[in-house]
Amino acid sequence: MIRYRLFGRCRIYHDPVSPVLKSPAQIGWAARFRTIDLVTPRKLKGPELLMRTRGWWTVEPSEVLETVEAHGKLVLGDNGELMVEFTDQKAVDALTSSLAERFADQVLLAP
Repeated sequence: MIRYRLFGRCRIYHDPVSPVLKSPAQIGWAARFRTIDLVTPRKLKGPELLMRTRGWWTVEPSEVLETVEAHGKLVLGDNGELMVEFTDQKAVDALTSSLAERFADQVLLAP
């Protein structure tokens, strides 16, 4: 298994940035007739974290997702970083080529 970080060009500063999940999302519950003191921590999945880049990256995240899923799988790294998981180096090369063709230098992979 090969993993590479996925970066997109920042809409404001134009440098490569990648989202990182700092802590799990906390989902609470509200009942209509009682109080529920339950909070459920939940980690976002790779595609969910990518979709949070809308407005931050110069490209549309749904288009990036479509391109990435044709060659690999979006996952979260051990430290919450957005990564693409590949089965072999050929898939890495194919995605790198597809990203360059479709997005020029706006979406990048880094080991």
